[in-house]
Amino acid sequence: ATNRPDVLDPAILRPGRFDRRITVNRPDVRGREAILAIHTRRVPLSPDVNLEVIARGTPGFVGADLENLVNEAALFAARQDKELVQMTDFEMAKDKVMMGTERRSMVIGEEEKRTTAWHESGHALVAKLLEEHTDPVHKVTIIPRGPALGLTQQLPKQDRLSMSRQFAKARIAVLMGGRCAEELVFGHFTTGASNDIKQATDIAKRMVTEFGMSDRLGPVNYAGA
Repeated sequence: ATNRPDVLDPAILRPGRFDRRITVNRPDVRGREAILAIHTRRVPLSPDVNLEVIARGTPGFVGADLENLVNEAALFAARQDKELVQMTDFEMAKDKVMMGTERRSMVIGEEEKRTTAWHESGHALVAKLLEEHTDPVHKVTIIPRGPALGLTQQLPKQDRLSMSRQFAKARIAVLMGGRCAEELVFGHFTTGASNDIKQATDIAKRMVTEFGMSDRLGPVNYAGA
């Protein structure tokens, strides 16, 4: 087994030898739910734990990632002397695995906290208004994690294998909602939207150059030009 088929010697792959290729993809949402069920068999779970919700919130995770998630959740519960692992422990573990450890000791001024709160509110409000075309909001927080001062997390209802033009435009709108909120409330904006702008630009660029979603340029791929 290998994740680098391009470096295999052609002699190994010629007919009569290892001439069959079976691609093992990352598990889908049902697969992740089944994997979580296996890794939580020996973990005392609270009745509020919903493996389906956890599976929906971990797109792209493989078996080792999910096992690590369960272990982190168990550690969070153990540190608080809990007899059962609760859904909040899984949420904390997921945030830690995906974004880094909480930085509660980080000194943040009141004005910056207020700006961050309005920024995240902008993301959440736009996502709510466009919920017909985008993923529903799952969590909003202004507790710093990793490089981020806050987070608005959307939880997909199912794994998305393709992206419609409406979804792409709604995603760009949600990403820019934070900066718009800052400008509307404070009359200026900060550098907090830098990563949002980067993601929005990438989506817009790919819509035009790769996906042929531009009315003016039409269904032409410019990415390799």
